[in-house]
Amino acid sequence: MENQQQNMTGSWQLNCPVSIPAETDCVTLAHGEGGRLSRKLIQERIISALKNEFLETADDAARLPRLEGPLALTTDSFVVSPLFFPGGDIGSLAIYGTVNDLAVNGARPLWLTLSLILEEGFPLVVLDRVLLSLAEAARSTAVKIVAGDTKVVPRGAADGLFINTAGAGELIEPVPPGPAFLKEGDELVVSGPIGQHGMAVLAAREQLQFDPLPQSDCGSLLNSVTQLRERIGDRICCLRDATRGGVAAVLQEWAESSGLTLSIDERAIPVTSGVRGMSELLGLDPLHIANEGTMLIAVREGAGQEAVSVLQSLSETADARVIGSVKTRGLVPVTVKRTLGPEQPLHDPLGSPLPRIC
Repeated sequence: MENQQQNMTGSWQLNCPVSIPAETDCVTLAHGEGGRLSRKLIQERIISALKNEFLETADDAARLPRLEGPLALTTDSFVVSPLFFPGGDIGSLAIYGTVNDLAVNGARPLWLTLSLILEEGFPLVVLDRVLLSLAEAARSTAVKIVAGDTKVVPRGAADGLFINTAGAGELIEPVPPGPAFLKEGDELVVSGPIGQHGMAVLAAREQLQFDPLPQSDCGSLLNSVTQLRERIGDRICCLRDATRGGVAAVLQEWAESSGLTLSIDERAIPVTSGVRGMSELLGLDPLHIANEGTMLIAVREGAGQEAVSVLQSLSETADARVIGSVKTRGLVPVTVKRTLGPEQPLHDPLGSPLPRIC
């Protein structure tokens, strides 16, 4: 029995920032059955960590204040493996990912829901660490988790912990019109070095001994989007956080929506030396690697350098660059001028080189 307990807790030790004792309390199926253990888990661990006036009522639905204007609504699920990685964890990732989706769509994030799917045997000390990270990320972005749900599945039916969120925010004028309204001559800007999140997760998952280890860019885009909108205003056409599929996937989606060709210059794209070295060693293209705190922005012709100046004045986007422009539709939707060689097609990712990065 003692060996079984040690095996159960040891499987969660990888990359976890807290020590997991051999004999520790773990999630049981009873924690998901609505009885005393369920109430204890929700009240003493979840609500105490995420405490606010909406959760304290313990109602089945949050009663939210009236807003005058339209809302934006998004939902997301997080199944990253491992749960902890250099620069972040599944908790902060869930908050920042949802907040970023709202921010780049022109909304001021206000409220989130949070659903936890826990695997039987998951150490409660690890859950506490994730909840702490969730709470810190929510406070840093001034959003409130107003409702949620907790389910427990049998051992082997999940990989420790899955998180689902929904986020609502107030749309702020002017709302960026979107990629369907791109025009020839519009400029493309990236807010910082690309590929960091995917490489950080890969290094953690496979226990690759790189020095230094890549750090995820997991973080909020809310401040940088706000500053851009205050300074650039209606010259912003569209924004997108470049998550799964990386910058290449965003460019392909925008090209499809606009019917134009998007052209970028590889030499202008910021890539850290660590990501570049790992990419070359593993045969990966940073343009296809996921990000979690880096966005692509399209602005009207002539506004690119001003957008970069705004972003570079902020610590979190100090390496922003103009990386390309929008052209009339050619033979292919997206092109890239490589560091060595002529301009060539940048193909849509056919699949993820690394699944379960968010």
